[in-house]
Amino acid sequence: MTLTRRSMLAGTATAAMAAGVAVTGTAGAAPVHATGEPGGYLVGAGIADVTGAVAGQGMMGYSELDQVATGLLMRTWARAYIVVDRATGDRVAFVSADIACLFQSVHLAVMTQLAQRFGGMYTERNVNLNATHNHNSCGGTAREYAYSLAAYGFQSNSHQAEVDGIVAALVAAHDTLAPGTLSLGHGELHDASANRSRVAFELNPPGDKSEFPNAIDPKVTVLRLRQGAKDIGAITWFATHGTSLTDANTLISADNKGYASYRWEHDEMGVRHRDGGTGFVAAFAQTNAGDMTPNLGLTPWHPSGPTEDNRVNCALIGERQYQAGRAAFDAARPMSGGGVEAALRYLNMADIAVDGAYTPDGKPARTAPAMMGAAAAATSSEDNWKTQLSFLQEGDTNPVVAALGGLNGPVEQWMRDVQAPKLIVAPLGVLPPRPWVPLTVPIQILRIGDLVLASGPAEYTVVSGLRIRRVVAHALSVPLENVLLQGYSNGYSGYVTTPEEYASQQYEGGETLYGRWTLPAYVQEFDRLARAVAARTDPGRGPAPLDWTSGLQPNLLPPVPADEPVAGHAFGDVLTPPKPSYGRGEAVVVEFCGAHPNNDFHTGAGYFEIERADGDRWNTEYDDNDWCTELHWSRPPGQSSASIVAVHWTIPDAAEAGRHRIRYHGDRRDGASTTPFTGTTTEFQVG
Repeated sequence: MTLTRRSMLAGTATAAMAAGVAVTGTAGAAPVHATGEPGGYLVGAGIADVTGAVAGQGMMGYSELDQVATGLLMRTWARAYIVVDRATGDRVAFVSADIACLFQSVHLAVMTQLAQRFGGMYTERNVNLNATHNHNSCGGTAREYAYSLAAYGFQSNSHQAEVDGIVAALVAAHDTLAPGTLSLGHGELHDASANRSRVAFELNPPGDKSEFPNAIDPKVTVLRLRQGAKDIGAITWFATHGTSLTDANTLISADNKGYASYRWEHDEMGVRHRDGGTGFVAAFAQTNAGDMTPNLGLTPWHPSGPTEDNRVNCALIGERQYQAGRAAFDAARPMSGGGVEAALRYLNMADIAVDGAYTPDGKPARTAPAMMGAAAAATSSEDNWKTQLSFLQEGDTNPVVAALGGLNGPVEQWMRDVQAPKLIVAPLGVLPPRPWVPLTVPIQILRIGDLVLASGPAEYTVVSGLRIRRVVAHALSVPLENVLLQGYSNGYSGYVTTPEEYASQQYEGGETLYGRWTLPAYVQEFDRLARAVAARTDPGRGPAPLDWTSGLQPNLLPPVPADEPVAGHAFGDVLTPPKPSYGRGEAVVVEFCGAHPNNDFHTGAGYFEIERADGDRWNTEYDDNDWCTELHWSRPPGQSSASIVAVHWTIPDAAEAGRHRIRYHGDRRDGASTTPFTGTTTEFQVG
């Protein structure tokens, strides 16, 4: 780092915070001065579709080979916000995407496109990309082997859908920039999360645990954006996992945070994105959700009822986030500080020397190349009802792996010492032909008025987030409540637990890839970065990240054959027609002779519409982004090139009575060319 003064690594205040003791003074930290007048902003918001392959490719989140997409529940979106300080011209951009992980390979690809379009206006320094971490998004979008192979390899079509959609959302936000104001709201939500790793949490010091009486982070923070008298958007931060829909689900979905966005944008504000409307953009972003689950009962969902149980939980947890965000939005007040700031630095997490001021025992430590533990391979028993390796369990009860002595391979002894007591099953950081996960990762600080985001590329537990927030708040002389740990940001590299939590080797500890001292390394480096921001010095970019576009990118899926119609039918034929009439609450299920959905993702549009007659006109009432609809894709028996596309519509209580029909849009592929077609059902009555 290039700093005008050395960070106070051995200061008693910093050491106390690293050990979990609250610090009330601000000695040794220069105050952050506003770079502009409060309210002197340009603000913009935009949204774009990032939905990739909804059929035949692996899904991302649970990393289970048998979770292969068979359709669509709700589309996934990127929501972008830009804030410009009118006094200085400085700007920051924030994107929340309805995807499992914002992989580094996606982040770098987006940065390349932004540079081509905007030059140096939007860069890795002032743009923050993050994921809602829903566990039912399209897989294969990563070039990093550890995450692509779980989805049968790199899938360029879904990767490009994410990259293009994120860029499109940022372009839309840029194009809507206009004079506006910001306000900040706070609240709490106590019934939308539970601590799924309580045994690890309890190993933390009392001073840390006292911040979370129920072992959860109930903090709700909302940034409200207005242009004149019009609200254009809101960002609601709250920590809970996107695992309401479990690994039994095979429909692409945005999970509970996507449901919350849908409730605010669609149900309250009347925005229908496929019509080009972006009148209000409501993102529900993550914070330190590493050990937070929406499964309040802390028992695995039973596989005999995954659709019913999971769907109820998804709507319930989503609704609670929406209501809490809405309340904090209404209570939002203007901020006392103005202006925006941003700083980013890459870290080589494979080998960071950690000063003893940042470790619980006061001794120097280091990190190591990424290693996955047996507990990680076992998965989190609270959120998964099945596992790929049934003989593995969380904690220290892995007799099969222990009997084999773990994985010896290329792991050096010093690496084992740093990773202890982890039982290593996959040395991801030293596997050929290159690391299977990022070793050089970015951390970032964004300030928007009074709000500070300390952003990192991992899943931080609530206490891990607290320790980072403390050093950043101290260095910047701001209240702790105004500093958020923005996880899942600008890359993905597993979990971050405290050293105390790590020792128990629960699932989260097994996925803390760089060893027991991963968090102290992050605390040290966030402290350094925050001090650079406070001192107005350039921290430097740090080591360059790996170029993920080079090298072999395996795709283990066979090519999708050219489309053929179901035997005895033509493309677009209705195979299963609707009944003549339905009541509200009933499910309409129709089937079409279709084509493979991956031939065209229908980005920003849709695969089907539920239409209602209005005289001689047919108006779209619902589509494939609505919570009440589903698309299912399958092959008919004995036909490996034909497709059956089923549309399910559970008629809402609010549906209007009258004549309805369902229109399906397919695209048949013959060689390199595709031909669109449409199928339309007979009319049916909703009464």
